Amino acid sequence: MPRGDLFPEIGPYETGFLPLSDGHVMYWEQVGNPRAPAALFLHGGPGAGAGAVHRRFFDPDSWRVVIFDQRGAGRSTPLGSLAANTTPHLVADIETLRRHLGIERWLLFGGSWGSTLALAYAQQHPERVAGCVLRGIFLGRAEEVEWFLHGLGRVFPEAQAAFLGFLPEAERGDPLAAYLRRLTDPSPSVHLPAARAWSIYEGACSTLLPSPDTVAAFAQERSALGLARIEAHYFAHNLFLPPEGLLGHMHRLTGIRAEIVQGRYDMICPPRTAFDLAAAWPGARLSLIPDAGHSALEAGTRRALIAAVDRFRQAAPF
Repeated sequence: MPRGDLFPEIGPYETGFLPLSDGHVMYWEQVGNPRAPAALFLHGGPGAGAGAVHRRFFDPDSWRVVIFDQRGAGRSTPLGSLAANTTPHLVADIETLRRHLGIERWLLFGGSWGSTLALAYAQQHPERVAGCVLRGIFLGRAEEVEWFLHGLGRVFPEAQAAFLGFLPEAERGDPLAAYLRRLTDPSPSVHLPAARAWSIYEGACSTLLPSPDTVAAFAQERSALGLARIEAHYFAHNLFLPPEGLLGHMHRLTGIRAEIVQGRYDMICPPRTAFDLAAAWPGARLSLIPDAGHSALEAGTRRALIAAVDRFRQAAPF
């Protein structure tokens, strides 16, 4: 029977640090059953990093779960590094990890930026993808970035006022450039306050109902720096995606099945984007969660994600 909520806390059975190009070192871990079909967890941001709670979306008896921190994020080093940090680099890193672990194919599980990266990887390596479970869809289009920077104020005016209020009035017309200058300043006295202001803005808008715990988690110094600096860097470079965008390559996913879980009131990544993706993907099933925002940890979204993974479990082995 499908489970209604997160699985119990669990530790990894294997961890490691994998050297990458340009001085980056990737943290990775494996959780669950090493003899089961593989699933890859892709965290959001870009730059947010993965956490222990992300292990709990998967039945540990039924899945070999691989979790890693992307370049510059989480436990990967150097933290917040923008050197050679692009979407093509991250896609190549996933392949490096797959080969390192000896995995033939895997289920991709990602939300927000994790959904973007899952699509970018799947379009480059469709033969390695057994299916996708995606949440809070972000396609990296200009209008989506514009919404995050400016449109959110229509629904969260107080959060956007704080986000813009951190900047001198003369710089508020171009908050991305103003924040990026501060986030890339070498002095912690400059980049850390900017990182917290950016990250708190995102955290405050991520849930349907106010969640002080979510905001506090986003405000933590280490996670805020990776998220804000890398996210602003990617936003400033059109997410390092091709001009035609991800929807321009959906033909490469022919034959790959997907489960898309989307909060009806997701303000970070509004539902229209998930609808556009589902319309372009015949193999996708879209589930709109009527009482959820952006966070994967809201109750309705948790249940839908776990049910989606379970449907792939019933179709395994790959």
